[in-house]
Amino acid sequence: MGGFTNLKNSGKLMVAMSTFDHSDLDGHLLQLLLAVHEEQSVTRAALRLACTQSAVSHGLDKLRGIVGDPLFVRAGRGIVATARADALAQRARLLLEEMRGFVTAGGFDPGTVQASITVAANDLQRDLLLPLLLQHLRQHAPGLALRVIASGVPSAQMLRDGHCLLAISPRPPDAPDIVQKRLFEDRYAVFFDAGQRAAPRTPVEYLAAEHVTVVYEPHRRLDIDQWLADGGRARRFVAAVPSFAGVPAFIQGSTRLATLPSLLRAQLLRGLALAPVPLPCPPMPMYLIWHLRHQADPLHQWLRQQIEAVVPAALAAAGPMPEPPKARSPRAR
Repeated sequence: MGGFTNLKNSGKLMVAMSTFDHSDLDGHLLQLLLAVHEEQSVTRAALRLACTQSAVSHGLDKLRGIVGDPLFVRAGRGIVATARADALAQRARLLLEEMRGFVTAGGFDPGTVQASITVAANDLQRDLLLPLLLQHLRQHAPGLALRVIASGVPSAQMLRDGHCLLAISPRPPDAPDIVQKRLFEDRYAVFFDAGQRAAPRTPVEYLAAEHVTVVYEPHRRLDIDQWLADGGRARRFVAAVPSFAGVPAFIQGSTRLATLPSLLRAQLLRGLALAPVPLPCPPMPMYLIWHLRHQADPLHQWLRQQIEAVVPAALAAAGPMPEPPKARSPRAR
């Protein structure tokens, strides 16, 4: 694949392209830089930008000439960003935001805007809300492309640096420049395989079971796990996975339990039985989160409104929390 050189040849490349200057820079090149930086692949960047790999390579060559840096170099079978590329990618996000604000300053029309928006969300809120959001965008703002990244435990810095335009999470960062708005509230439920066991009916039965949970990096437990532990409710965890999508494989065919947001019943944990937690538990609010600098941005305001608008339909599609299955009668001996 073209477009890459070894570091020892990068000086020659910069000399050869010294005819470029900052006036050659445009929004398309900034988007290309971000695509390659975030995807860490020319192939994936080309798919994201809906162009050819050769076009991405040509754009990278032009960027290298403008900034005087290799930007991306080969590392084994992949590519890695240089320190300069890391710094430029952060600045590129802010520049693209400013360019979008320049265009929409005189009035915002969602039907004509052309942009890529990045939303950070973990698998619960991703599957619950964002497919409906995309349907709405395709109808009312066909020039908007939606990119979803995992939020993990979102940080204020990821919003400050422009890694995402919005985050959806039950854990908003606590910072004076971060804004949050509650979208909805869920409650926790116990998920289990009804073919292997009945729902736990008492705290003793619940605490005696083997449990599966989700732990986000770096070693951040779910709020419910932390809350129960702080209350002295010790449980025996036999498996921890990095996302909700990994839970069913560890529950099916076993007597293990997983205490998770009940709305997971609509998508990722469909097929598992669920029941109320036989202990007092706090609710789980879900927040829309953004940086203060976007507060008055017309596109951002419109996007926030669209996300809020799809919440009722998403909750209705999930349906009410079902009654737990009745305990099976013991077999006659």
